[in-house]
Amino acid sequence: MTLIDGKTVAAAVKDRIAEEVKENGYTPGLAVIIVGNDPASRVYVNNKKKACEYCGFHSEEYALAENTTQGELIALIEKLNCDEKIDGILCQLPLPKHLDEKAVIEAISPAKDVDAFCEADVGKVMIGNYTFSPCTPAGVMELLKFYNIDVSGKNAVVIGRSNIVGKPMAMLLLHANATVTICHSKTQNLKEICRGADIVVSAVGRIGAVTADMVKEGAVVIDVGINRNAEGKLQGDVDFENVKEKASFITPVPGGVGPMTIAVLMQNTLKAYKSNKKIK
Repeated sequence: MTLIDGKTVAAAVKDRIAEEVKENGYTPGLAVIIVGNDPASRVYVNNKKKACEYCGFHSEEYALAENTTQGELIALIEKLNCDEKIDGILCQLPLPKHLDEKAVIEAISPAKDVDAFCEADVGKVMIGNYTFSPCTPAGVMELLKFYNIDVSGKNAVVIGRSNIVGKPMAMLLLHANATVTICHSKTQNLKEICRGADIVVSAVGRIGAVTADMVKEGAVVIDVGINRNAEGKLQGDVDFENVKEKASFITPVPGGVGPMTIAVLMQNTLKAYKSNKKIK
């Protein structure tokens, strides 16, 4: 069994970006908006800020009060859409319940949508003609590439159908010529479907969603889940201790897919900068 080390791969991606930025005198700009004081969101925003510093990016943070109105938030996004110093705009999700997440995402200019969440960018991912890769699924693909795991012709099962991970993950695997099955809460015989998979990607956000009897010998297991157990420790969807005995490759939580999400965000911001400045 090989443990897939997301920290090492993410560091290599960020090193490559930092080198390109320094060598060419680029100044990509990322604006991060956070509404309210969700502790998990605060951790993510801080990590994004650190990554920007490391890669030599200009970063701006907008920490808005919990009671910020829809109009105020959209007005800020529209201002950032016109700001030439800003190449990428990211609004940290989830938003407080009184705000319309879909309207907020759609307010971000597709040219600055470095999360690849808006409908125009989602459509491009669907047809395979995209500039910005969805950060978490693209991070998974980077890990597979780094470890020379060829997905072409393999049976891949994606558990979870969210717009942020499950659906785009399936599309990226499909573009890489895998045969893809998407499973979800209404799927019957999940165990049997997973047992036939060469690659299992779990993105359901539930501890114990993938157990050893669901995984065939030698399968590649990618755990995208981030959950807190009864003791408050981070845990994935996969029963790691038992599944690792059967898997050929497996990602830990934390330290697997998580670091890659931010590395790809940096990659997307650099792409946005080059596209906005018409740099080939």
